[in-house]
Amino acid sequence: NTLAVRALEGTPLASLKGFVETLQGAAKDDPAARARFLAIMEEQADRMSRLIDDLLSLSRIEMHEHVPPSATVDLPAIVAAAARALEGMAKERGIKLAIAPTTVAAVVVGDPDELTQVAQNLLQNAIKYGRPGGHIDVTIGDAGPRLALAIADDGIGIAPEHLPRLTERFYRVTPPSARRFPCWRPG
Repeated sequence: NTLAVRALEGTPLASLKGFVETLQGAAKDDPAARARFLAIMEEQADRMSRLIDDLLSLSRIEMHEHVPPSATVDLPAIVAAAARALEGMAKERGIKLAIAPTTVAAVVVGDPDELTQVAQNLLQNAIKYGRPGGHIDVTIGDAGPRLALAIADDGIGIAPEHLPRLTERFYRVTPPSARRFPCWRPG
């Protein structure tokens, strides 16, 4: 179906489909092409997984959009669990993850799954874009009537013009432009 093919152009699925067809045909007996194509296919599968995760997260958020959370959550426990889940990723990059002891009462009203997802996203980004062999410092502190969760890394940072858009749906800073700027630190 031509319409379906046009709809898939530029998507990870279209790339995967194209490489599968090539590996079944012209590149079937070419080990160098197979290795190169498999690496690209893995990147595209990872990209597709991120897109699906984003869509599922958005769907969950929209389902509960008008339902205020009522559970109480121990924020340091959530952050510690997220850090444990990402220890392997940090270790692969040689990054030291340091969580400062919490000196304030850090029980908040919120959805445990959503807060876990936020903590994991922030930590995963810090690991992914942090300097290999670097460090990530995590603190939970008093910020007036609120709590502040700060995750600071020594990585490439985010250009100031991108900061206002970070909470937009599906907004991503492109790594080449992000690498030109020093780290932004909350302030």
